[in-house]
Amino acid sequence: MFETAELGNAVAKATYDARAPGLRVELINAQYDLRSADFPVVVLLTGDDRAGVSEVLSVLHEWMDARFVRTVAFGERSEEERERPRFWRYWNALPRKGQLALFVGDWSTSLLVDHLGDEIDDAAFERGLGHAENFERALVEDGALLLKFWLHLPKKELKRRLKQARKSDAAALRIDAVDRRLLQNYDALLPQAERLIRKTSSALAPWQIVEGTDSLYRDLTVAEGILAAVKTRLGAKRAKPVAPAIAIPDLDPHTTVLGSVDLDASIAYDEYKATLIELQTRLRELAARARGKGVATVLMFEGWDAAGKGGAIRRITHALDARDYRTIPIAAPTEEEKAHHYLWRFWREIPRDGRIVIFDRSWYGRVLVERVEGFAQENEWRRAFAEINDFEDQLAQDGIAFCKFWLHISADEQLRRFQAREKTPYKKYKIGEDDYRNRDKRDAYVAAIDEMVARTSSEQAPWTLVPANDKRFARIAILRTACDTLKRALKRA
Repeated sequence: MFETAELGNAVAKATYDARAPGLRVELINAQYDLRSADFPVVVLLTGDDRAGVSEVLSVLHEWMDARFVRTVAFGERSEEERERPRFWRYWNALPRKGQLALFVGDWSTSLLVDHLGDEIDDAAFERGLGHAENFERALVEDGALLLKFWLHLPKKELKRRLKQARKSDAAALRIDAVDRRLLQNYDALLPQAERLIRKTSSALAPWQIVEGTDSLYRDLTVAEGILAAVKTRLGAKRAKPVAPAIAIPDLDPHTTVLGSVDLDASIAYDEYKATLIELQTRLRELAARARGKGVATVLMFEGWDAAGKGGAIRRITHALDARDYRTIPIAAPTEEEKAHHYLWRFWREIPRDGRIVIFDRSWYGRVLVERVEGFAQENEWRRAFAEINDFEDQLAQDGIAFCKFWLHISADEQLRRFQAREKTPYKKYKIGEDDYRNRDKRDAYVAAIDEMVARTSSEQAPWTLVPANDKRFARIAILRTACDTLKRALKRA
């Protein structure tokens, strides 16, 4: 693969001097046009030519308007980053629509460095590349323009530069211990780099390998590549690339997941009170152990309006130290959140080791309310099943204790609770026209819920369907599941 980039490509100084001024003007104009566009641009600069990456970055900052360029250099993961799934820091750094970001040291490069340094084994490297592939697909299918440049130096040229550095103070400043280590491990690096590039190249986000032997050729190639891609995208009629139709087999229309939930399940009051205290005590002890061992917890609640999510969450938080948990109520996305991939706002809330986050509604809005109400196109909510599965798989692989609950109540019980809320002064704010309008679409929601559970329940992230006609029974079932899940996570830690 890399042999094709070792052709000795070069640009004469006169040619460079003739092309550079116009290129600079066009890049700035493209930046201004991009500001009103409905897509972000993410440019990855990486490769075995580390000095070349730094030099290209400097050139781009000189040629472009620095006010509208966001540069993020990823190095060793910080303590905070190591306490979260690997991709957390990349989701946090994503630009909003209309912005251009330069990423130095991307998700794939980080995996490669860790694999070569024996921090992760071959199986973990392969899993990580799969997550990288899924991450890039999610960004591109959501509309992002993703440009990936791998700057490559032939081994002979790298040796020459290292030798030259010994004779020149200026050159020595651009050479560090990592570059020398790179030369020592060059033969081991290239096969793994080729594996990375093949795995994470796609039609919508291919890698472009750029030879770095001649700096003038390298700088022009990268800058012109960025300009051409941005101009093409700005001139396109459609706002974002349309993903191919996702083939998902139909579910059996004669059976429903929710139909299997026993809504007659109940618990006597005296048994409820005794069991509640027992489980809350157990949860408090497990949470304290999790804090000590650095095990994070994510509890996610979905369910019908008036199903009792808030009451169940209060019974959980009553058992916890207020310093250890956060409850995140999810409402309609803000303008800032709409300017990013829909998972962006949820990735940002993933807790540090030993902490607990409780989501009151969640990322499943994409395949529920957004699907039923038409806020998401069919190709958007259909591909969300795979995106959600990948997200939750990363939580599980990171050792997070993860529970997801659907609180199920009958239509009659929901109506009774709606009417009770209207008569209760401190609950009137909980009921409105939207609640009744959503209730009228119950059949459509049932179909969406059934498909959601069928597509996104896995061994690592199973759904817990909670019979909630009896609120007390639901609270006990949720507490017991949370305790059991946290106990298993502690055993694995």
